[in-house]
Amino acid sequence: MPSLRDIKRRITSVQNTQQITRAMRMVSAAKLRRAQEAILAARPYAEKLEEVLSAVASRAEGVDHPLLRHRPIRRVELVVMTSDRGLAGAFNSNITRLAQRFLWENEKTYEKIQISTIGRKGADFFRSRGIETRKDYTGVFEALTFEQAQAIAKELREAYEHDELDAVFLLYNEFASAMVQRPSLVQLLPIRPDQEEEQAPEGADYLYEPNAQEVLGELLPRHLEVQVWRALLESVASEHAARMVAMENATKNSGELIAKYTLQYNRARQAYITTELMEIVSGAEALK
Repeated sequence: MPSLRDIKRRITSVQNTQQITRAMRMVSAAKLRRAQEAILAARPYAEKLEEVLSAVASRAEGVDHPLLRHRPIRRVELVVMTSDRGLAGAFNSNITRLAQRFLWENEKTYEKIQISTIGRKGADFFRSRGIETRKDYTGVFEALTFEQAQAIAKELREAYEHDELDAVFLLYNEFASAMVQRPSLVQLLPIRPDQEEEQAPEGADYLYEPNAQEVLGELLPRHLEVQVWRALLESVASEHAARMVAMENATKNSGELIAKYTLQYNRARQAYITTELMEIVSGAEALK
């Protein structure tokens, strides 16, 4: 049976841990509010841009652009977005598990599948399993900016335009609420206009200035950048939400553990006092 000193040491250790988890929960909650505002502001623009792009691309006859060209998919890149830090529940494991499943299910479908990672946890995961990655984008989430999303999108776009890749997929956590984050796998390239727009009955056409080719030439790269930016914001918001919930649960579990150890301490102390009293009474009786 542990001594009173050991139990007291355990209680103090758990109390210190509880203070840390409570502080981390408060920090994550504050960061979540800012991240949630950012993603809610970016979503309408991204969705409207996709809607306009679908309408323009589906009605602009005779327009050819490299990002709209479909070819047999042989070489694929999977961009995996995780966090730089842990202590976020199943945030990272859900993504890495889905990435592994993507590799297993498509191993014989595509000739080559290469992986890029955004976030240190994803890079560490693949490195520990001997899976080679094309590139690890480090430090992206330290000070996230739209310029970083532009740089990533440009690199992927140029690889596709130079016929180095036939398709690009993004894997990230989509923010639904503070309690729900959904792993999402989306095809980034080639860009596919919305099927409903393609099948829509003919109506009023668009007037292009200077022409449809140049309009799409501006819209398509911008669309690519915005989709990468949106995925990064979704991942950031999801990370803070997952960490907030994980730290809240850890704080609650710490409280339960403290209560358990306190009860154990009180019982051990009572037993110690009872033993001392019995020894005193026995000694007194022996002296009579």
